[in-house]
Amino acid sequence: MTEVVHIKDRKEAIHELKYSPDGTFLAVGSNDSSVDIYGVVQRYKKVGECVGSLSFITHLDWSSDSRYLQTNDGSGKRLFYRMPSGKEVTNKEEMKGVQWASWTCVSGLEVNGIWPKYSDINDINSVDGNFIGQVLVTADDYGIIKLFRYPCLRKGAKFKKYIGHSAHITNVRWSHDYQWVISIGGADHSVFQWKFIPERKLKDSLHIAPQETLADSNSDESDSDESDVPELDSEIEQETQITYRRQVYKEDLPQLKEQCREKHKTATSKRRVGAPGQSIRLHFVHGYRGYDCRSNLFYTQIGEIVYHVAAVGVIYNRQQNTQRFYLGHDDDILCLAIHPLKDYVATGQVGRDPSIHIWDTETTKPLSILKGYHQYGVCAVDFSADGKRLVSVGIDDSHTIVLWDWKKGEKLSVTRGNKDKIFVVKMNPYMPDKLITAGIKHMKFWRRAGGGLIGRKGYIGPLGRSDTMMCAVYGWTEEMVFSGTSTGDVCIWKDIFLIKTVKAHDGPVFSMHALEKGFVTGGKDGVVALWDDSFERCLKTYAIKRASLAPGSKGLLLEDNPSIRAISLGHGHILVGTKNGEILEVDKSGPITLLVQGHMEGDVWGLATHPHLPICATVSDDKTLRIWDLSPSHCMLAVRKLKKGGRCCCFSPDGKALAVGLNDGSFLIVNADTLEDLVSFHHRKDVISDIRFSPGSGKYLAVASYDSFVDIYNIMSSKRVGICKGATSYITHIDWDLRGKLLQVNTGAKEQLFFEAPRGKKQIIPSLEVEKIGWASWTSVLGSCCEGIWPIIGEVTDVTASCLTSDNVILATGDDFGFVKLFRYPVKGKFGKFKKYVAHSTHVTNVRWTYDDSLLVTVGGPDTSLMVWTYEIEGYREKRPCDSEESDIESEEDGGYDSDVTRENETAYTIRALSTNIRPMFGIKPHLQQKEPTVDERQGVVRPPVSRALPQPEKLQTNNVGKKKRPVEDLVLELVFGYRGRDCRNNVHYLNDGNDIIYHTASVGILHNVATGSQSFYQEHNDDILCLTINQHPKFINVVATGQVGDSADMSATAPSIHIWDAINKQTLSILRCYHSKGVCSVSFSATGKLLLSVGLDPEHTITIWKWQEGSRIASRVGHNQRIFVAEFRPDSDTQFVSVGVKHVRFWTLAGRALLSKKGLLSTIEDARMQTMLAVAFGANNLTFTGTISGDVCVWKDHVLCRVVAKAHNGPVFAMYTTLRDGLIVTGGKERPSKEGGAVKLWDQELRRCRAFRLETGQITDCVRSVCRGKGKILVGTKNAEIIEVGEKNAVCNILVNGHMDGPIWGLATHPSRDFFLSAAEDGTVRLWDIADRKMLNKVNLGHAARTVCYSPEGDMVAIGIENGEFIILLVTSLKIWGKKRDRRCAIQDISVFPYIFRFSPDSRYLAVGSSENAVDFYDLTLGPTLNRISYCKDIPSFVIQMDFSADSYYLQVSTGSYKRHVYEVPSGKQLMDQAAIDRITWATWTSILGDEVVGIWSRHTEKADVNCACVSHSGISLVTGDDFGMVKLFDFPCPEKFAKHKRFLGHSAHLTNIRFTSGDRHVVSAGGDDCRLVSLPSQKRIRKG
Repeated sequence: MTEVVHIKDRKEAIHELKYSPDGTFLAVGSNDSSVDIYGVVQRYKKVGECVGSLSFITHLDWSSDSRYLQTNDGSGKRLFYRMPSGKEVTNKEEMKGVQWASWTCVSGLEVNGIWPKYSDINDINSVDGNFIGQVLVTADDYGIIKLFRYPCLRKGAKFKKYIGHSAHITNVRWSHDYQWVISIGGADHSVFQWKFIPERKLKDSLHIAPQETLADSNSDESDSDESDVPELDSEIEQETQITYRRQVYKEDLPQLKEQCREKHKTATSKRRVGAPGQSIRLHFVHGYRGYDCRSNLFYTQIGEIVYHVAAVGVIYNRQQNTQRFYLGHDDDILCLAIHPLKDYVATGQVGRDPSIHIWDTETTKPLSILKGYHQYGVCAVDFSADGKRLVSVGIDDSHTIVLWDWKKGEKLSVTRGNKDKIFVVKMNPYMPDKLITAGIKHMKFWRRAGGGLIGRKGYIGPLGRSDTMMCAVYGWTEEMVFSGTSTGDVCIWKDIFLIKTVKAHDGPVFSMHALEKGFVTGGKDGVVALWDDSFERCLKTYAIKRASLAPGSKGLLLEDNPSIRAISLGHGHILVGTKNGEILEVDKSGPITLLVQGHMEGDVWGLATHPHLPICATVSDDKTLRIWDLSPSHCMLAVRKLKKGGRCCCFSPDGKALAVGLNDGSFLIVNADTLEDLVSFHHRKDVISDIRFSPGSGKYLAVASYDSFVDIYNIMSSKRVGICKGATSYITHIDWDLRGKLLQVNTGAKEQLFFEAPRGKKQIIPSLEVEKIGWASWTSVLGSCCEGIWPIIGEVTDVTASCLTSDNVILATGDDFGFVKLFRYPVKGKFGKFKKYVAHSTHVTNVRWTYDDSLLVTVGGPDTSLMVWTYEIEGYREKRPCDSEESDIESEEDGGYDSDVTRENETAYTIRALSTNIRPMFGIKPHLQQKEPTVDERQGVVRPPVSRALPQPEKLQTNNVGKKKRPVEDLVLELVFGYRGRDCRNNVHYLNDGNDIIYHTASVGILHNVATGSQSFYQEHNDDILCLTINQHPKFINVVATGQVGDSADMSATAPSIHIWDAINKQTLSILRCYHSKGVCSVSFSATGKLLLSVGLDPEHTITIWKWQEGSRIASRVGHNQRIFVAEFRPDSDTQFVSVGVKHVRFWTLAGRALLSKKGLLSTIEDARMQTMLAVAFGANNLTFTGTISGDVCVWKDHVLCRVVAKAHNGPVFAMYTTLRDGLIVTGGKERPSKEGGAVKLWDQELRRCRAFRLETGQITDCVRSVCRGKGKILVGTKNAEIIEVGEKNAVCNILVNGHMDGPIWGLATHPSRDFFLSAAEDGTVRLWDIADRKMLNKVNLGHAARTVCYSPEGDMVAIGIENGEFIILLVTSLKIWGKKRDRRCAIQDISVFPYIFRFSPDSRYLAVGSSENAVDFYDLTLGPTLNRISYCKDIPSFVIQMDFSADSYYLQVSTGSYKRHVYEVPSGKQLMDQAAIDRITWATWTSILGDEVVGIWSRHTEKADVNCACVSHSGISLVTGDDFGMVKLFDFPCPEKFAKHKRFLGHSAHLTNIRFTSGDRHVVSAGGDDCRLVSLPSQKRIRKG
């Protein structure tokens, strides 16, 4: 590698250089647009220069004789030069016949084909020709190596492509022996070496075990040389052009309704007639979707036949000629696959986010619903051999392929399929990670790799040509695949290589079925062929011909040799589905039975029912007129081909003639029995849209057309006798009156017109008169009689058809969304109530009742189906799998009223972390105030560090604590008095065989021992707990779930969460961060205990199912737009649950990862109305019990109301409990106690008999919020915050827990010498509590909210302040009133603030009363119970929040709402201004949150929230505070420095209102604002050393 010569003749980069073949010259191309020629022998002397290019030189090639040079430059020009002079050659004749030594140029006739057609892109960087192998290799900017034939003269030549480089490839070259290709990457800095396999070797390689290296790395075919591309079969071409996209999908309906709801609020204020009691049920469907689907027809395990049409999965029993239906889809089903065990079926549908349903053919219940990865629709599905996986293909532009674990509803892998349509997907029966897809010019073999799929194209080689594959199956080994092509061949593949093709059919092979030993194929030629296992011999063929039909076969074959789209074997027969919508069963001995048939592709619009027989006629765009038997034989009686498609038909009144309107403007009248022509007319050019015989003798025939005219013909004379003119748009519907004299006409411009027959004179008839006219038929969709049939979203959908029963009671309609609806007639007023049925996919084009109204017949336009529905009169109803939705608009009947329910429904929950101050304080917060300078500082006096002045006195009198001062070290939660019953339910449960109970209040879960009253706590929640449930499965004993309030569902710290925890050791097992904004109001465990159901307080009341152990969300769905109070799993199910709430009850099923729901149906019971439902319990045989706001209990069988237990309670039934061991049910309601009744009742399993229990609470009304049953005991939680245990045998009540029922608890006072304390709250009670015995000792009802309470220094008197401005003084021993007074009249708007604060002076002489009227009054108690005011403090800037007397009773410190503290003399009320004097005062107590001594208690985070209360310990060196965030904090006292160190303790929810040390500093008691609870924290002391 030594340097021979170094030349620099150019400034720009050298881009290309090459030696001449004889080694004499070196050509050097540079970015200077020139090529220099150097003589090698002359020591690289420059001998020539080529200067013809205008751009930089990119490629050079020498001729074989070294006489010529060709160049390419950056502008794409190709130039020739004579060597060595460098003179340009412009004469093309001279260059003819020049042999090139190499070919690396990208421009030139020989390499035209490397460039795509119709494009000028310049992205090929390098080329190298292999003259021997006649191939050319190219490298481009996309990292792709391509192999072309050489020369390739026509643009867009076919190639094979190979991927390895990541970005642009800068150069590619053949090795000297042409065995290898070397490529180098630009940005990826890599060198690749590729082995070249000549074509002959590739043929040999097919017989060896296929190796990856021989595989064609995804060669993409081009379409330039179309000589070998077969002409696309017309049927396939038609199919590829079908679009499944909709302007509006059914998924869009809720959103559209919401948008329209605002506009139509006024309409709903009027009371609307209820939905009809009558109903319809799908009975039989004529039709099978064969025209654009394949392999969608199978035998089930028990020999029934399963297939699909429109949005219905059909299970057909061929012995009984009956059908059952899966009605879970809401749009066209496009594909169907059967589970290997032949009991489950998977169906995929059209949709914006299309779903795949896996359902049970026996129960027709959904098992799983898969969504979220396809767009527009799902065109192919297949199960794996073990049945655990499912693969699906979408009809989006990429034909996405998804592999699912269908039971879990989880996506395993996803990948893009192909840009052209995929017809088939099949999973490898031997290897569950492999699958194939086949479609237009597409055969691909896929292997699962983690979350993706890696695909390799089938390698055709020289054997075949790129063909469209219509079907594919796996053969007898994992490597063998057989596919049917559009040209009639069967391709046989081994691994990815095509090894053989066999001619099987004339025309495309649409279907193929693999047997144990052989195959069955079906093609467009209408032949079914049986083959041996290697496709070498055709063993037998069956031609589908009319002559082969078995003698007993019902129905008529439309044509011989129909195109076969599906084949399946089983039960000794071959099942065949045709493009014409027929299903046939071929016996192996030859005869063929016709089982099902329907219309072919094309919209079905025309429908007429016979005037006195159970038959109907249909006419379609498929150019056929058909007569159907609606009796149990369910067959096609006659068919006739027409010259044009038709849109309407009608029987004559005697049923002998049938009129048919065609799309070319002509119509014919045929014999109704033979379908032979009687007469025909052609007066119009556009579609005949409706045709009607006049009633009675049928003398006239009215013929409506899209030309905007109605022609009237006299049938007797066969002449047109009248024309109805005046419509501004095409005619849609016509009806005769009973006399045959008047025609009612609807037009596309929504006009309702009237014409007189027979001349056609236009009449104007007022709407009131229209109702009085007797109409022979009513198919009109306009007018006041049917105003209510138009939905809220009438702008985006049309009501296309209607038909009235002969008794004028029920109007059936069909619309563009595929809904069939029933209304009570007349449907006056907007948005009538209805029952709605989904089975058709898109437009329901026509609906007709039969002559006796026993059946409703509907046709589905594009879905080609004819559906027969049985009409069920009110009160008669079989149990059925599907039913109707009641209405577009929620029921406006009031669901009942109860103050407690209303209050619960309207509760706004405060988020603790976002809470604001509970008092309306104003001013600058203490830690932000400028400190006042002292007198010394103002006068500039500097004191020496050691002062001889007297030492400052103690801030606090400490005479009642031992000699050693011990600061409080820590606080531990010991007791909680309170239970959240006012707005929660079913939140008290037994644990440990009834020894313990578990419940919650504020943000704490409490385990309470029944015998000892001791408590332990779960304290991991950071805000109010709203719901609690226990896991009843033995595997998860003592597992509890609690849900809390929160902010938005943004996964932040303030988002709502659910905690699952162990009740005994308080360990958190799982935390579920919620998707519910605002909070979680209900939780429930499933039967196995593995799933958890939660309901949110968000506006949609979202329902979510969790796998709580994994912390993963399985499914989530909008619950209801009104509040849901409770949702509970059935005790025996992991998939069924029920939700109840304001005016609704819903029955839910978890299917995979989807949630399906059905409304509770009322219509079987007289006068039943949908009430607000409050509670739910369960019985055997799918019974559900729901407690209502009126006190009734509704009993539901499945989702249908079957009984009402009237007045189970006198007031709302708030709580219900199902006992698992014996099925007995406990209910709890709101009742006044009486001899007969009680608020708690124990019922038998069917809620027929009960026993009532009275709660001995002394309340006027008992309101039970929670019930639970243990062994011989019933546990009851009440709205009044009591938890009571009731004995079942003796009905004895034992109150376990007491609490204030309404908050906030403002008043709190501890006894001066005993472990007692008093509390006063909004609920109008003052309560006395014993900390040692853990119970409430006494309670006084005041009749008004109590705001403050205070003990006298000796503990013998209690002062209580009441909301109405009054205060009273009680004697503790007798609870007698010693005195009462009202000197201040507290304004009502200030009730949120304290009316009073009390303090007894330490010498028991004075009572100071502070009020929100910015005043403190002094009373002299020595003057007796008259309570005369002796003086008051003036100039207080704001309401009073705290007061403390000095130890000598001479001074009073007052804290105010303006963050200012003032000191006043007692009893004069004069303000003390001398700061030095104030500093010397020793205080008897300190409860102030203001003052220099406590600046440190104010934290940085109190912009919106405040410190509400404080208390210094009796030792004078510890301080506890409570704030709006619900925190208790422990500081050293005094704490004059800002942001002092502290310990914090959680447990309360937002707003802590008051806090006190008990005597001897043994406990701290804190009172909650919103959470209505009292907490006792024992203080642990330490000795301060030194």
